[in-house]
Amino acid sequence: MKGKGDPASIAHEARMTNFRTLLNSTFLIALIALRAYAQSSAVNVAGAPVPIQILAQSPADTTSDLQVICLFRSSPVNTLHGSLTEMNEKMKDLLDLIRKPEFFRGELGETLLIAPPKNSLAARRLLIIGLGDSQTFAPQQMQLVGEILYSEASRIGVAHPFFAPTILDGGVAKFTTGEVAGQVIGGFLRARAIDLALRSANASATQGVTALTFLAGPQNVSSTREGIEKAIAAAGK
Repeated sequence: MKGKGDPASIAHEARMTNFRTLLNSTFLIALIALRAYAQSSAVNVAGAPVPIQILAQSPADTTSDLQVICLFRSSPVNTLHGSLTEMNEKMKDLLDLIRKPEFFRGELGETLLIAPPKNSLAARRLLIIGLGDSQTFAPQQMQLVGEILYSEASRIGVAHPFFAPTILDGGVAKFTTGEVAGQVIGGFLRARAIDLALRSANASATQGVTALTFLAGPQNVSSTREGIEKAIAAAGK
């Protein structure tokens, strides 16, 4: 019987160690390539006054200085789905913890800035914007969300925020992603116009937002782009 010190056993163990190292390296390379592909697959929106790209990626996976999401009113009837569930799990039920009437109520326009716990989300900060009642929600309300997106990102010094409306993952599916995205960008551009006017008068207290990444599901990229392009065209009239 051959022992652990036997030359054949030592050689076998060395081969297994090399195999495991190769396997880990291959996995790491594949992961890096996958992330690089996700970034390279971003769709640039033509004619935008600031660079806007649409990225088919979950807000739970983004690497950014600021990830912005939306939540409906904190109520048992407004359950989390999809990426919101994923984010909640990665942050060890932090969303469940704060989504209470006595904490974050989720009223329209209410905001909450979070520093995600270590080893949870890749985003350095998470901004949550309230959407109010899911039963009476209308896309026009996203105009205010767009304004808050610009002003809050600018206020905390983030020039390139990532935004996910998370309407579908909040349980509301009766509006197209294009309808929602168009309203967001309409408000975003109005807030930007106000900021530019203040800058021209040397009265702006922030650095402004110079780029935006808008997240959408792979099946919703086209609709989202159409909605954003319509909002840009309308703002330019």
